[in-house]
Amino acid sequence: MITLIGNLKGGTGKSTITFNLALWAATHQNVHVLVYDLDPQSTTSDAFEIRAEEGHLPMLKPKRQVDVLGYEGEHTHVLVDIGLADMHATELAIQRADHILIPVSPSQADVWSTQRFLKMITEIRQQRPVQLFALLNRADTHASVRETTEAAEALGLLEGLHLLDSRLYLRTSYRRSFSEGLAVFEMEPRSKAAAEIDALGRELYHLIN
Repeated sequence: MITLIGNLKGGTGKSTITFNLALWAATHQNVHVLVYDLDPQSTTSDAFEIRAEEGHLPMLKPKRQVDVLGYEGEHTHVLVDIGLADMHATELAIQRADHILIPVSPSQADVWSTQRFLKMITEIRQQRPVQLFALLNRADTHASVRETTEAAEALGLLEGLHLLDSRLYLRTSYRRSFSEGLAVFEMEPRSKAAAEIDALGRELYHLIN
């Protein structure tokens, strides 16, 4: 089972999401977890390298060879962090994905980027169906700010895209834990960020299993 995490627009938090989801799945689901870091920036790999240096368990070592993607076995859940600088790897990952999770920041530019990404996926898949999920990431914590609600409404209108109920909010916990090679639920188990990752993992795995 392959879940790809990406969008055309940079800065959507895909590496942080990949990192936290992989560790959540490894500790909360009865599956073998593998991570592919296909982004030339290697941010996800850097975080897992710090984790290994600090001796935190479980240890996951991201793979970088896209050509072996899809041969891991039926009881393995694969999370793929893509980067558009390597279009060959991106297209191959999109072709082989079972599900695609699209992080979207609450802005009109991100909604437009998501629309273009959906078109790109359709062209690459050549009508082969794939589950498409949108995740509002870096949502504003202030209820009076309208951007998050407006982005959710716009995403809800995009055909074939399922907007998750779960949201990740703009919190320093994500940056701090990521830089230390820890998932947010490991660094701050009782934090709001930890609860958000748990809700995301539970919702996503309910939908894809």
